[in-house]
Amino acid sequence: MQVLVLAKEGEQSDGVRPPSPETLAEFQNYNDELVKAGVVVAAGRLYPSSKGKRVRFDGRKRTVIDGPFAEAKELVGGYWLWQVRSMDEAVEWLKRAPFDGGIFEIREIFQTEEAVSSAARV
Repeated sequence: MQVLVLAKEGEQSDGVRPPSPETLAEFQNYNDELVKAGVVVAAGRLYPSSKGKRVRFDGRKRTVIDGPFAEAKELVGGYWLWQVRSMDEAVEWLKRAPFDGGIFEIREIFQTEEAVSSAARV
């Protein structure tokens, strides 16, 4: 199964401090473990919402909204795409992460067959 691990942030700013060399090394070691275990499919850090856009759909009307998105309480700051055997395995991997704070969300990704059959039911 594939899961998306979302790193949540309460507020995002353009002036994000870089991590200390020690923190960066610890995080790199953790990422190396994930890669060696074949868990990581993709990963990335996102730019702040001030550089983003939203598209609102209302019938046939499309409205583009420029960031920042001040009304958002929890913004996504980064992500991992993982290949794991179960949600429990994903949780165990995430619990090993060297973070001293933050909130992370794990969401299973619909596989193609599931997505097609779900769309057919709607």
